[in-house]
Amino acid sequence: MVPVYVGQLKSDLDKQDGNLKYILTGEGAGSIFIIDENNGKIYVTQKLDREKKPFYTLRAQAINRSTQLPVEPESEFIIKVRDVNDHEPQFLDGPYVATVPEMSPEGVIRMAAQMDRETKDQYLVIIQAKDMVGQPGAFSATATVTINLSDINDNPPKFQQRLYYMSVSEEAPVGTTVGKVLAEDNDIGENAAMNYFIEGDSSDVFDIITNNETQEGIIILKKRVDYESKRRYSIRAKVVNRYIDDRFLKEEPFEDKTVVKINVEDADEPPVFTLENYVMEIPEGAESGSLVGVVTARDPDNDDCPVRYSIVHGMHLKRLFSINEHNGTIITTKPLDREIASWHNITVTATETRNPEKITEANVYIQVLDVNDHAPEFPKYYETFVCENAVSGQLIQSISAVDQDDSAEGHHFYFSLAQEATNDSSFTVKDNQDNTAGIFTAKSGFRRQEQFYYYLPILILDNGTPPLTSTNTLTITVCDCDTEVNILYCRYGAFMYAMGLSTEALIAVLACILILLVFFLAIVAIRQQRKKSPFSEKMEEFRENIVRYDDEGGGEEDTEAFDISALRTRTVMRTQKPRKKVTTEIHSLYRQSLQVGPDSAIFRQFISEKLEEANTDPSAPPYDSLQTYAFEGTGSLAGSLSSLGSNVSDVDQSYDYLADWGPHFKQLAGMYASHRSVRD
Repeated sequence: MVPVYVGQLKSDLDKQDGNLKYILTGEGAGSIFIIDENNGKIYVTQKLDREKKPFYTLRAQAINRSTQLPVEPESEFIIKVRDVNDHEPQFLDGPYVATVPEMSPEGVIRMAAQMDRETKDQYLVIIQAKDMVGQPGAFSATATVTINLSDINDNPPKFQQRLYYMSVSEEAPVGTTVGKVLAEDNDIGENAAMNYFIEGDSSDVFDIITNNETQEGIIILKKRVDYESKRRYSIRAKVVNRYIDDRFLKEEPFEDKTVVKINVEDADEPPVFTLENYVMEIPEGAESGSLVGVVTARDPDNDDCPVRYSIVHGMHLKRLFSINEHNGTIITTKPLDREIASWHNITVTATETRNPEKITEANVYIQVLDVNDHAPEFPKYYETFVCENAVSGQLIQSISAVDQDDSAEGHHFYFSLAQEATNDSSFTVKDNQDNTAGIFTAKSGFRRQEQFYYYLPILILDNGTPPLTSTNTLTITVCDCDTEVNILYCRYGAFMYAMGLSTEALIAVLACILILLVFFLAIVAIRQQRKKSPFSEKMEEFRENIVRYDDEGGGEEDTEAFDISALRTRTVMRTQKPRKKVTTEIHSLYRQSLQVGPDSAIFRQFISEKLEEANTDPSAPPYDSLQTYAFEGTGSLAGSLSSLGSNVSDVDQSYDYLADWGPHFKQLAGMYASHRSVRD
């Protein structure tokens, strides 16, 4: 609001030089009324209501700015609020006229009757302002004011229907939407927000949630329904405003109720087991065909269709158990061993015979009960020694026992000497009554020369039903020690005794082995020194330059695809001898081979030639090498057909003579004849 001028205070001592300062105190000073400290003008900053407060008492004073002392005593004055006619009747269908109090620059618009936003939420008011009222020459002006009514929560929600009908299938899972209800509220915004509830016992089967966007109540399935158990439900739904205005609670409650009837639809349901999980027991070792237990399932539909049982999930379980498909009886197919598996978990299915797609599963947990079928035994191999100088009553070993069986009361073992060892024994057994026992000497002094090992049979008895016993043999080795046993030393002595050697003999054997080893290493070192070549560095160079080709040759055709002369150096080229005429010499060789074997002179000549080539060839490696030659001498029927040593092509050769060699060379003659025909 713009401050409105009320009046002015002025001191007779005010010379308009700014030396005086005006101060205003009293009711509303500084908030409702303010004063200009320079000229004493008083303004009102807020709208005044005469019906609430008709006058205000104020005090004013002028002080000197330089001395801050009053120049005049404080004076008190009263400001009265003038009455105006502000209760003009309201025209509902016409313009509104606002009355303005005299000397006031503002007009106040007030309601003349109760308004309802739900009936009309907007009004247009025409305001007229006049000056010099009732005098000639007055002026006036008009303005249109738009008045919007804000909403209050004065309307309760109301359901659209007093009765709703819905349905749900008995196969519907939990959380399925059954239907929707809707309540209307004439208010807007948060005043129209509402919550839905379900009253009565049906709240454990159905639930209702509120959709905050559409303000709908969504009824959902909270628990599975069963057509055979209950076919109809009648629930009461209630809606309540989320934000309630206490001023309107006296008029009517801000809530509404409706009835929802829900029908359960019948469906073909799968079989139902009497239990979700079955727990059965059977003793271990029971013979095949022993009864384990019975599972039962039924068709929940009215026609009560027969069901068929079977075992699934794991083929190995079918080898242990079987089920009667008609009555659900489970039996064993082989004896069970608790020590292998104490529990077996199987899955049984029930299937409708009329509709195989309707299948239900149930878990069956089978516990194999323990039977005392395992005798107690030593938990490990005991390595027991007794000194030759041991005295009577000396503890030489503590023993215990284990049992693979279970015991409901806990295992308890009893230890004693076997019957055959009680009369004549050098040792005794003392049961400690805590599943352990001690082995004590029954005499003083032992001699290894007389007896190196003692075999002590110990009888162990368990507390099973029926109790089982076992005889476990404890091997006791005599050691040449004093009264205290040194395990490592005694083990060494036992090893030597088992080898049949004395300590002196073992030392001699080890010395011989050491001498032989030194002699062998010396011989190896000498041979390595002799084999060392002065050309080792050059030899490594030669070996590093060797190139290996894994190319497989193709006979005579290979000379056309690959020139083997490229592998030879230009400076070192062995003398190539022209290939002998196979046609002129092959027949004579064939005739010689029929008469005598290969001539040894030919071999000697061949080897001499190869030796001469190696000696004169500077590219040969400077170390011994083994060379092999596939030389075919006079004893061969065909001689050498290789073309690697010839620079002459055999394109013009004729192989017709091969046909004269007989049936053994028929296939070879055909190959060369076809080869020549292709070339031609």
